[in-house]
Amino acid sequence: MSRALVSGASSGIGRELARLLARDGHEVILVARRERELRELADEIGGARVLAIDLAERGAVERVVREIADVDVLVNNAGVGDYGPFVSSDLDRQLAMIDLNVRALTELTHAYLAGMVRRRFGRVLNVASTAAFQPGPYLATYSATKAYVLSFSEALAEEVRGRGVSVTALCPGPTASGFQSAARMQSSWMVRRVPMPSAASVAEAGYAAMLEGRPVAVVGRTNRLMVQATRVAPRAALRRAAGLVLGAGKS
Repeated sequence: MSRALVSGASSGIGRELARLLARDGHEVILVARRERELRELADEIGGARVLAIDLAERGAVERVVREIADVDVLVNNAGVGDYGPFVSSDLDRQLAMIDLNVRALTELTHAYLAGMVRRRFGRVLNVASTAAFQPGPYLATYSATKAYVLSFSEALAEEVRGRGVSVTALCPGPTASGFQSAARMQSSWMVRRVPMPSAASVAEAGYAAMLEGRPVAVVGRTNRLMVQATRVAPRAALRRAAGLVLGAGKS
């Protein structure tokens, strides 16, 4: 039986991806901070293994790897955001975001990708964002971390091409997943006015892209058009447009 590890599995896209993996017969390992939610999900999908660990903490990934030596599917979904002007933000929160969104993802990928390459079998799905394609005023650190995830994933996808392993960056736009509340984005015009797809529909799209071995999956026609526009629009225009959209309603 193939073994799949899903970080950030207690809610949103991660939870839905865990359900899909269990549906297809994988042995699933659920990793997140909230043990109660993980155990409820484990019971629902049929006895998945639970590791209640905060991946933002130093040494957390080493603890995961001591428990789980190898996996065939790695889903790096754990991530957090923080909305507001960088200069008035809490620095510890910004650094914890980098630790979770970048460092933990990099450590987990390094821990498990080598085994996949040796076995010539495996899949990695890294959850990035459409925020990866342009600067994000009021989400400066978050957008920068997701730009890292996208670039990192594309580079690895090329490194392992033809070796029985795939690496996919899933790039959803705003999604009804609980992320916005956790990131304190309720006052953003984007959250108040832009319809958001469900976490389940985003997970389905990302899961299909992973199975197909696509390096990048941008979810939604509007998001794909936006990404295409970032390739031709002047950077200054992108910055200002993003600032207007993300900053509307922000005092």
